[in-house]
Amino acid sequence: MCLERLGADQTFRRDFTAGGLLVLEMDCSNLTNVESTDYQNRHKDADQQHSTEDEPLLRDNPRRFVIFPIQYPDIWRMYKQAQASFWTVEEVDLSKDLTHWDNLKPDEKHFISHILAFFAASDGIVNENLVQRFSQEVQLPEARSFYGFQILIENVHSEMYGMLINTYIRDSEEREHLFNAIQTMPCVRRKADWAIQWISDTKSTFGERIVAFAAVEGIFFSGSFAAIYWLKKRGLMPGLTYSNELISRDEGLHCNFACLLYSYIVKKPSEDRVKDIITKAVSIEQEFLTEALPVDLIGINGVLMKQYIEFVADRLLQDLGLAKVYLTENPFDFMESISLEGKTNFFEKRVAEYQRYGVMSNSMNCDFTLDADF
Repeated sequence: MCLERLGADQTFRRDFTAGGLLVLEMDCSNLTNVESTDYQNRHKDADQQHSTEDEPLLRDNPRRFVIFPIQYPDIWRMYKQAQASFWTVEEVDLSKDLTHWDNLKPDEKHFISHILAFFAASDGIVNENLVQRFSQEVQLPEARSFYGFQILIENVHSEMYGMLINTYIRDSEEREHLFNAIQTMPCVRRKADWAIQWISDTKSTFGERIVAFAAVEGIFFSGSFAAIYWLKKRGLMPGLTYSNELISRDEGLHCNFACLLYSYIVKKPSEDRVKDIITKAVSIEQEFLTEALPVDLIGINGVLMKQYIEFVADRLLQDLGLAKVYLTENPFDFMESISLEGKTNFFEKRVAEYQRYGVMSNSMNCDFTLDADF
């Protein structure tokens, strides 16, 4: 099989499919810029060569097509937790939001619409990485199960943000502008570019990329989630704020899963390298919410928002097994109370259904029996 490398100016969606675009000609001897997948693999850096051979997550696993028996119960439990948390956009009631939207100040509308514009594209970027990189690299069926379900719920998130934009924004040109935010909004493009670079990066280790996407889902989303929670504290936009609770819970689980997989990596990046990735993400998120799209548009103190992003970053570093960098306290106590309330309401609403189907059952016994009641 011959692969033609795409130019750097091509879109990222075509830039990393095992090296590029399939070339139909059988004779590749006269083609320029042609490399096979094997050739690319031989030219990965030493750390990646090590990881492929010696990392339990990445080494070739002939049993990767079969889930049972479960070899990694902690990874499997996270998959079942994700499954138990499933929701769809039809569960979110937007009937009151439009009245609230019409009563918002112009600055508040500007802020919310731009936050939604970033979110509308971000889940697609996360899925691009899962499809093109992580789900192909990781050889554990338990982890692949989680990634498969994550792809599903990221699509639900993307659908939800699209519905919110369609509901609030009546002008078709403005909607198009928001849906194309990566191209039309520099403040969104900078965040997107940072995430996209890790998808096409063939020199970084798997451990570095796990950290980077933990930062995307744990830091890049954190300030925006907090800003929408702030609207809930003010009693505004119940549909938006409820969907925000559901999505922030999902993204928290995805971030926790990244940290769990990171704990299985044998040759981890240096502490300095991890902190460099995290602090860069913090800097980009702080700039996004205090300069490019300042949170004071909706009445949040920008200094406190910076502190909150640092607090979230420190918590992520601890989850990765490292020391804090910022030593910042959580300035937004409302985040803890609202988040807890949202989780309680969600699971109370579904407890009977999930008990009936046994979604979160601890039992992994799949023995065949003939004594079932009908």
